[in-house]
Amino acid sequence: MIIQSGSRTDIPAFYSEWFANRLKEGYVYVRNPFNMTYITKYDLNPEVVDLICFCSKNPRPMLEYLDLLKPYGMYWYVTITGYGRDIEPKVPDCMEVVETFKRLSEFAGVDSMGWRYDPIFLDDKYTADYHLEMFERIAKALDGYTETSVISFIDLYQKVKKNFPEARVVEKEDRLYLGEHMSKIAKEHGMVLRPCSEGTELEQFGADCSGCMTQAIYEKAIHNTMVFPKGKGARSSCACYLGGDIGMYNTCLHMCRYCYANHDKKTVMANYANHDPDSPLLIGNVRPEDEIHQAEQKSWIDGQLKLVW
Repeated sequence: MIIQSGSRTDIPAFYSEWFANRLKEGYVYVRNPFNMTYITKYDLNPEVVDLICFCSKNPRPMLEYLDLLKPYGMYWYVTITGYGRDIEPKVPDCMEVVETFKRLSEFAGVDSMGWRYDPIFLDDKYTADYHLEMFERIAKALDGYTETSVISFIDLYQKVKKNFPEARVVEKEDRLYLGEHMSKIAKEHGMVLRPCSEGTELEQFGADCSGCMTQAIYEKAIHNTMVFPKGKGARSSCACYLGGDIGMYNTCLHMCRYCYANHDKKTVMANYANHDPDSPLLIGNVRPEDEIHQAEQKSWIDGQLKLVW
């Protein structure tokens, strides 16, 4: 099976010690975001966990724990954009994150690394040409360290509208302009451009619109074939599969203005104050009213090893 760590928060950036403790103890508890007394227990045994997927804007704190990851397959999506502190207040400088990306690539391998440049929005400061300049700069720095570049355009979820009211939808003309040029830049630096949940409009420029967390990507990362459960994709618009997510909403301290996973800073800081690195839960501890349910887990590897990917 696949363990996902990054669609609700940034575990490598802010909770790396906690995650290392979970690997050492061999299990993790996760509260259901819609029923907070329902806890799922996931075993972190590499015999049933085929791959751990990380999504992070700053994976540097995890570098000291890489030895714990050696028994696992893994895939790292690292988000590196050209935004400033006005948009991403707690994210390190992009070139600093590039250096961490390179170290991870040397550890995990090129097939286990993907770069995300998203979400893209436009305003008077962050123009289309600004994005193309930054995309080129970062792509050049990552040349040889990944073959995957993911982009997406901002989605105006309710939390985004609340925390970033001036954000606007990127119009089709701008999406096509950016997609055409970014696809070309990515190709020049040995990468395939993969739009994330953006339909197929960028296929005409050579982009792969099948998804960014697909079975094929995961199989290439572990150099083995897998049998995925039927009908459990992430969304109807692509073939992505997220897996069992061990994160929690309203816990990411990056405070990015475009974030869909945080309600507000006050809620995030209150949750963070309740974080215990030794707890099996990311936030808080088990309470008397909680019900713990063991997840059904098994390896999805079918043993049909491929020699060429």
